[in-house]
Amino acid sequence: MGCMIAFTYIKTFRGLSYSRNFIHSLILSPIVTAIAMQAIGDNVARGIGMMGAVSLLRFRTNIKDPRDMFFIFASLALGLAAGAHSYIIAVFGTIAFAVVAVILHKTPFANETYFDGLLRLNLDKSGDDVRALEKLLSDNCSNFYLLNVREVAQGDRVDYTYQIKFKPGKTSHELVVQVQKLPSAKAVNVMMQETVVDL
Repeated sequence: MGCMIAFTYIKTFRGLSYSRNFIHSLILSPIVTAIAMQAIGDNVARGIGMMGAVSLLRFRTNIKDPRDMFFIFASLALGLAAGAHSYIIAVFGTIAFAVVAVILHKTPFANETYFDGLLRLNLDKSGDDVRALEKLLSDNCSNFYLLNVREVAQGDRVDYTYQIKFKPGKTSHELVVQVQKLPSAKAVNVMMQETVVDL
């Protein structure tokens, strides 16, 4: 059942790459939890001792995606149910979790985004190209929003960050090519929402 949760995670993952160690943890955590539950049984003293032992462990892995956290909880809940001999709950709970995760992955539920990504560039401080830039954004985007403005290069240039939502049929490549034609445009960069990762 832990393998089923891990397999569901792999098939519904939307990022650039997943961690092999995280997949292994999804498979191993229900086994460890079931062993702990079997060891504790109905003994309160053992339960308190297990809590003390677990509190000594420090998990330093930072889980940034709430979805990953729920997969971990699913594995732990599976182990708890199996360790408490509630095998029917463990089996049907695992199946229900996997089915709902696949349905959410396959359907457009909550897939619609208000913005597709970020456009970053810097222009001369004179601001002559800003109007031309916003004209290009109006032509290519159904919605855009100026997120950040800051001075760079000792105040000679201004760095702009826009959130953008492309019109149907428009692509980030087309926008970058058009923006690069502005006389003072430099460091033009579009980061699409699904490819934004922490480095």
